[in-house]
Amino acid sequence: MSNMVAGMSIVFVAAESREFDGILSHVSNISALRWPVQFAKSADLGGRSVILLANGPGPKLAAEAAEEAARRLESVDGFVSTGYCGALDNDLGTLDIVVASKVNGDAAVQPATQRSYAAGPMLSQDSVACTVEEKLRLRETGAIAVEMEAAGVEKVARKLGVPFYCVRVVTDAASESLALDFNRVRDADGRFSVARILAAALRRPGRVFPELFRLERTCRSASVALGDFIANCRF
Repeated sequence: MSNMVAGMSIVFVAAESREFDGILSHVSNISALRWPVQFAKSADLGGRSVILLANGPGPKLAAEAAEEAARRLESVDGFVSTGYCGALDNDLGTLDIVVASKVNGDAAVQPATQRSYAAGPMLSQDSVACTVEEKLRLRETGAIAVEMEAAGVEKVARKLGVPFYCVRVVTDAASESLALDFNRVRDADGRFSVARILAAALRRPGRVFPELFRLERTCRSASVALGDFIANCRF
């Protein structure tokens, strides 16, 4: 396993490794990287070198992963913030692909692709939008979707002067509230705690466990949809 990667690479940053499950089915020459992040692999995608990093939710952890890539890579071709998002626009449905035109007002580049997607402003915040009421309030910003890591990655891309992309897949609709407040189950570092999730679910098992199972199925399908889309993009 190598600590350094030569040549130019596109760096993909997600919160959780499972968000890369779909992408991994399209890559070759996969190698694990011993970097101080939760998940780090190099691979080839469509003839280009890519780095796949996951370090937990939120802008701070995402920025740490992006900065690690900037230190370790010979050259960065661009950063892609990717993974799941929540819809704010009622026209967006589960498994729809969203490509940000802006993230918190800062411009993002759109990849070249013949596949269909929704384009528009993305809101990036350090919390999960769990209720329909919050999503309605966030929609007033003009954003069509909300996620948690892109702002951290965008700052690193801007500092390096390289292209920044944000490509996401919808896992919960604007009309959908989550039974579990995921903001209350994060640990001191900001990561989601499995122990806290289980403890919270056990307090309302009849409602929370069925939703967790449903969300898990949705996320599996979302990862596949996201990977299929990204494999057909040129960054």
